[in-house]
Amino acid sequence: MAKIVLILFYLLFPVVAIYLARRNSICNKLGAVVICYIAGIIVGNIGALPANLAPVQNPLMLIAISLALPLMFFSIDVRRWSRLAGKSLLSFGLQILAILIVVTLGFFIFRGWVGEETWKLSGMFVGVYTGGTVNLGAIAMALRTDQTLYLAAHTSDVLVGSVYLLFLMTVGQRILLRFLPPFQPAESAAADKDNDFDSYAGIFEKKKIVPLMAALGLSLLIFVAGGLFFLILNEDMAFVAAILTISTLGIACSFVPAIRNIQMTYQLGNYFILIFCLVVSSMADFNRLLSTAPVMLAYVTFTVFACLLLHVVLAKIFKIDADTLIITSVAGICSPPLVPMVAAALKNKEVMVSGVITGIIGWVVGTYLGITMAYILRGLGG
Repeated sequence: MAKIVLILFYLLFPVVAIYLARRNSICNKLGAVVICYIAGIIVGNIGALPANLAPVQNPLMLIAISLALPLMFFSIDVRRWSRLAGKSLLSFGLQILAILIVVTLGFFIFRGWVGEETWKLSGMFVGVYTGGTVNLGAIAMALRTDQTLYLAAHTSDVLVGSVYLLFLMTVGQRILLRFLPPFQPAESAAADKDNDFDSYAGIFEKKKIVPLMAALGLSLLIFVAGGLFFLILNEDMAFVAAILTISTLGIACSFVPAIRNIQMTYQLGNYFILIFCLVVSSMADFNRLLSTAPVMLAYVTFTVFACLLLHVVLAKIFKIDADTLIITSVAGICSPPLVPMVAAALKNKEVMVSGVITGIIGWVVGTYLGITMAYILRGLGG
């Protein structure tokens, strides 16, 4: 009975988190993901959970992240990438180069403190700072990262990311304009008004829910396809193959207009991410988290701000303007949902489309880059 109640909590609490994030100003600043993490930590550390829940939690984590990825990718319009301004793509490419260099340095600097799973964290950092939390969770699952270490990394990322965003939205633009040229508006700038990633309004309307359930069914088939690797590979390799296969099939489906045009697939995918967050955080040992967090906080702080600094240096060389650097940095370091907020702070709505699309590119390539980088660094680290 206790396990049934816990499963219902995992499946339904995200509704509460979304409601609070939309209705309460403080919760809105935290976001639904952070609310779910806090709730999971509380439930997992007050002695309310029955023993030996791993047989329930591990499959639920895998199912949640495996359904989230294709649903989020379904809405991608790959053809729009070719119409991006060259400097936006160049700037995002420099962002990726910067994070690869900084993560490599961080691996050798921090592995003595973090321990034997530093190579996994390095891959996770490449993923999360290329496209966001979706990649972080996918890579953590693929590499079988310790859940408490994962939570410490994500918690530190939330704290450092908040400082990073506050810097860019307040004094960052003025400081960067001392080193980089100002943004030059295009003659025909098109605004994309469909950027409310967190709105679930109207999701149960018949015209939306019916095709959305079809999209969920398709994502289930993709999940099953990825799960077939568990029949032919060892468990560790099967996780990697499954995550990459699920991502690839999700992207491939986005080329089909009938699938790409289904509304709310991103929001439904995000709901599964919230479930994933609840499960992961409820598995964390808070006492161990407290002992791990200080080193992790330093590790994440180094990664984020060293990446930003190197990105600025490269942008100076390639003459990237300040606003384009900021918006593509946010797209990589954070995620597309935060791009509109930063664009508004910059008073430059024109860069919003480029930021959202480059962030989606990060979602697509981040998982591949992160897993590849992790295994390269494991080899280099001996």
